[in-house]
Amino acid sequence: MIPIADPEMGSEEIEATVACIEEGQLADGPEVRQFEDEFAAFCGTEFGVATSNGTTALHAAFAALGIGPGDRVVTSPFSFVASANAIRLAGAEPVFADIDPETYTLDPYATEQAVREYEADAILAVHLYGLPAEMNHLRDIAETHDLALVEDAAQAHGAEYDGRTVGSFGDAACFSFYPTKNMTTGEGGMVTTDRRDVAERAASFVNHGRTANGGYDHVRLGHNFRMTSMAAAIGRVQLSRLPKYNEARRANAAYLTDRLRDAAVKPPIEPDDCRHVYHQYTIRADDRDGLQEHLESKGVGTGVYYPTPIHEQPAYQHVDHDAPISEQMAGNVLSLPVHPGLSGDDVRTIASAIKSYE
Repeated sequence: MIPIADPEMGSEEIEATVACIEEGQLADGPEVRQFEDEFAAFCGTEFGVATSNGTTALHAAFAALGIGPGDRVVTSPFSFVASANAIRLAGAEPVFADIDPETYTLDPYATEQAVREYEADAILAVHLYGLPAEMNHLRDIAETHDLALVEDAAQAHGAEYDGRTVGSFGDAACFSFYPTKNMTTGEGGMVTTDRRDVAERAASFVNHGRTANGGYDHVRLGHNFRMTSMAAAIGRVQLSRLPKYNEARRANAAYLTDRLRDAAVKPPIEPDDCRHVYHQYTIRADDRDGLQEHLESKGVGTGVYYPTPIHEQPAYQHVDHDAPISEQMAGNVLSLPVHPGLSGDDVRTIASAIKSYE
């Protein structure tokens, strides 16, 4: 079976982890500070704050921006539930705007309508599947209405919009380093920002509300959302490989897109102003379930991201919504293997299996 994901970990990650153990710096040590600096530089931002996972990164970003009880955050219902969960964990309420059917990211026009209707306080833009949201338009909306703008870049490490790396557009941006992502720390997350005040408050929030001196002065309520030194050591190795990983994903995606032009599916698009990094290579098919069964029979693993929009989850049925496009896409999308571990034979097998489906 060709797997939908295949995290690549090798001797360098092992050596980096062992070095941390031998040095005795296991929790939030110098390795974490180096990883923060290197990842921020990669994104083109001044600051990085490492966290325990992508959800805690989002929670910390909202806390650092003062988003909490009584506030409303416009976001996409077509995402992993963590996007909305973090809003609620911060004490705010999500407002769902529908998506663009071509990009699967927030429709700016639906977003502005939701901002006006619900008098929103922030926008959470999700860069889904590795493709950036329309950040120039969304940033204009945020500036016009004096809103905080946060990027959920959990699936978009190294993606670019209008020549800039994602993670550098909003007041804050959040990344996940879960094993299936374009790079991993095992579990982990990161907040990136150009705002010193946001970075300082986020760093305090993830460390029990401590001050920067790291002593026992706790100036605000906080959590233990820290990243371990071992995770950061793995992340530094993975970050050095990320450009190579992304190029492999893009090459595999380009082959599939070329081969599937005359197939009965809709391949993903890459707008001219974007650089897609294909965390997922997601096609659309009218008979998604039948195609998925066919591919499984041919030894091709697949995934559906996501079969149920967030607003249809039991935990969110109280939230107002108007998202027919998200609901339609949930019934049609199917993600194919595109990861760097694929061989030439693998990508040919995937394309041939799809084209053989009738």
